[in-house]
Amino acid sequence: MRTRGKGSDVPAPGRPWDEIVPGLWMGGHEFQGPVGRRESAVVRDEFDLVQTLLRLPGHGPDEGVEHHVWPIPDGPLDGTQLAGVIRLAEAAGEALDEGRKVLVRCYHGYNRSGLVVAHTLMRRGGTAEEAVRLIRSRRSPWALHNDLFVEYLRAGLVTARLLEELAE
Repeated sequence: MRTRGKGSDVPAPGRPWDEIVPGLWMGGHEFQGPVGRRESAVVRDEFDLVQTLLRLPGHGPDEGVEHHVWPIPDGPLDGTQLAGVIRLAEAAGEALDEGRKVLVRCYHGYNRSGLVVAHTLMRRGGTAEEAVRLIRSRRSPWALHNDLFVEYLRAGLVTARLLEELAE
């Protein structure tokens, strides 16, 4: 996996989450607070649907908020993991169609959440390049710095899933 930055070289975002398109938010579990200290991003009831790709205890959401959890690595994904990403993007799109507010989150809100959000945008008619550009402009230039995830998007997640399953 090639990335534009590794580990501690990647700065924490300045906000817990950002709106990518109306109703679709991307975020993480940690962000750089106003005094320069890392803070936990805790979801309460700000969103109607929360999708979590890295679950950390104590980060919400509140009881009664719809919560989908699908832990995946920030690295190569197998066919089952890609199928889960596809399902999350479908659910996010359906929630948006219903006028619901959706948060997709991972650790910093850069790669794993970016993969789901980008696929959601592509299912709504955008290209991989348009989705990546929009996410980087709205969330952070560090968003989708995992080049493998960008390649998955360019190939199409359904195609990437089929290729991964053939290789297994």
